[in-house]
Amino acid sequence: MQFQTDFTNAAAVVELLGRASQVLRSSPLRRGATVHLPRRGRLVATGDLHDNPFHLAAILALARLDASSDHHVTLHELIHGENLINGMDFSHRMLLRAAELVVRYPLQVHPLLANHEMSQMTGRGVSKGAGDSVVLFNDAIEFTFGDDAGDVIDAINAFLRSWPLALRTDSGILCSHSLPAEHVMKTFDPGVLDRELTDADFEPRTGSAYLLVWGRRHGAAHLDRLAELLGVRAFCIGHEHAESGSQPLDHRGLILNSDHERAAVLVIDLAADPQPDEWIWSVRPLSSIEPPPD
Repeated sequence: MQFQTDFTNAAAVVELLGRASQVLRSSPLRRGATVHLPRRGRLVATGDLHDNPFHLAAILALARLDASSDHHVTLHELIHGENLINGMDFSHRMLLRAAELVVRYPLQVHPLLANHEMSQMTGRGVSKGAGDSVVLFNDAIEFTFGDDAGDVIDAINAFLRSWPLALRTDSGILCSHSLPAEHVMKTFDPGVLDRELTDADFEPRTGSAYLLVWGRRHGAAHLDRLAELLGVRAFCIGHEHAESGSQPLDHRGLILNSDHERAAVLVIDLAADPQPDEWIWSVRPLSSIEPPPD
């Protein structure tokens, strides 16, 4: 699809990010830090994208957002890819694409806060192997926008701060970047999904939003307890590597990757009761989707 904003114009970028932030915060589908979807239509659930615009194009082709207002898509871990240009990370352009999509499809495109976006927003270092991704990201913004770079960084941080932590379907599915690990449950506040986020929620190793987006290694018993605690039946997350693009989350859902050569997404019928053991049949490899010509 064609994006309309000049991604090198600081004033246009700041204005776009501000509009998108307002759309996300004022959504009638949102309660606290969670978007709630009714039992109709369909959802394309994605995994980590890490600055892969070709896979984003395939995801949008599959989502067919123009076809129905009941078609939805999640997006997360958009930034901090491995393909640098002159040692700089230009993945802010993926955030700008997401902002345009949010403005164009305000009740259909649902970015979810992930650990790399949280690290960027809070200025805490994180690495994809080429160095501190936050520094490389900011270097590209300073190169692109010069004296206006500070305004753009502030607008990006406000946009990321407006993202929800999770999407919940009325059929009983929770989509989020990850889930809290078992050993942090005494610290994790499950109510974080139902309220506005505070600075304390982003604190490393203690904040509930931090614990959710950084969690790994979820055993069967822990997933059962989380499902009961959060009042859901199944989970769809990213964060961990899935070699084939998707990997069972025990009997409670799937882990998805949407960034590498075997990238995949999950198509969910929102009207149906979730059957996570059968989700593998609804996984779509992104290599099988032909993006429409621009």
